[in-house]
Amino acid sequence: MILSQILAIAIFAVMFIAIVGGKVHRFIPALIGAALTIIVVFLVVLKSPAEVLSVLNFAQLGQFRFWVPGQEHIESYGVNWQTIVFIGGMMVMVEGLGEVGFFRWICLLTAKLVNYRVVPILIAFMLLSGFLAMFIDSITVMLFMASVTIELARLLKFDPVPVIIAEIFAANTGGAATMCGDPPNIIIGTAFGYTFTDFAVNTGPIAWVGMILALGFFYFAFRKTLTSSHKGADTPINHYPEPSEAIINPHLFRINTAIFILVVVLLVTHAQTGISVALIGVIAAFLTLLAAARMAPHIIKRVDWRTLLFFMGLFITVGGLEGTGVLRMLAEYIGTVSGGNLLLLIPIILWVSAFASAIVDNIPFAATMVPVIASLSRTYGLSLPTLSWTLALGTDIGGNATPIGASANVVGTAIAEKEGYPIGWGRFIKYALPAMIIVVAMCHLLLIVRYA
Repeated sequence: MILSQILAIAIFAVMFIAIVGGKVHRFIPALIGAALTIIVVFLVVLKSPAEVLSVLNFAQLGQFRFWVPGQEHIESYGVNWQTIVFIGGMMVMVEGLGEVGFFRWICLLTAKLVNYRVVPILIAFMLLSGFLAMFIDSITVMLFMASVTIELARLLKFDPVPVIIAEIFAANTGGAATMCGDPPNIIIGTAFGYTFTDFAVNTGPIAWVGMILALGFFYFAFRKTLTSSHKGADTPINHYPEPSEAIINPHLFRINTAIFILVVVLLVTHAQTGISVALIGVIAAFLTLLAAARMAPHIIKRVDWRTLLFFMGLFITVGGLEGTGVLRMLAEYIGTVSGGNLLLLIPIILWVSAFASAIVDNIPFAATMVPVIASLSRTYGLSLPTLSWTLALGTDIGGNATPIGASANVVGTAIAEKEGYPIGWGRFIKYALPAMIIVVAMCHLLLIVRYA
């Protein structure tokens, strides 16, 4: 290995350890890693300012085909601006929906439909989490699902922890069904030019078979716990919250709901219209801010800018591994081990992705593996879409196993702890790890049957 490769690996490894450690917000080690990659690897060792410009990829933002690619695939090396612009735009839309009470309304409506009964709430909220995560990133889904679950738990006197664990699993699994559900899917989809429909017809059916398995698992795992905790509540409840109580501004509520429906339609049809997901994100943000008028500065302030900086730093640091040839070497090693045999490569990518994503955040792992599977496809003539669906399912569902495996897990457990319901590693893994192994095993079987 040459010096630039050793340094790129060292920078990436330290960044990864700092992200896993969680002592500071993950955008800080990501940005430090990006700065060291640019200065040390590209400028000092490789002496290549052109490589820096290539990794930063700012020129792409000024190209018409970036926004309206038609049927062309937008090549991306370094910073994946499609991912960043799309996620940023969706964050603005989600903040607008949250301000008018959309998410609390839909949760209370679901609870009312099952007559505020505890075990049906578990099933209904899992289905709601999985469905919403197909269109809104799973991080946002857990932000409001966990909060409303705790609100109902205090009212109905049941332990919210089992429901939150099940919701996290459902959000990550449902998010695996589409391109815009989980962040790893957005990275994979924008890197290779896949559409919402591509994911929906390939990972979608497998993810929802996994959802059915998860529903059964958590129903039998938590039914007695929820029932017994609820029976301990002797105080009669005089008033159940009505969904209409959640709506803060009825006029703005209708407008923001219409914007959400429009964005979903644009996502589903973007292969036909030829517009990019980045442009869809811009449309979502523009319409939300236009509708909000005086609340627009408040909505912009509430956007999670740190996560967008994290993505930028991550893409640059991974660009250092790609630009120095480290990821090509990794692809060659995996290819040698598997002999280029798809029957062996699918389980290697799936299970390694699943267990790696259980230990570390699945976003940096997915970003690292995207160039690897591209290299494997080129070298061995394997189907890139098959490798992509395998990577997506492995990272999305594998991230369920631990409290730090996916961003949705971190958000859900943090809200629970803040509200006085801490979820320890032992309790989380006791239920989430077996469920993850069952669902990933099912994915393994279905991927082999369908693609190999």
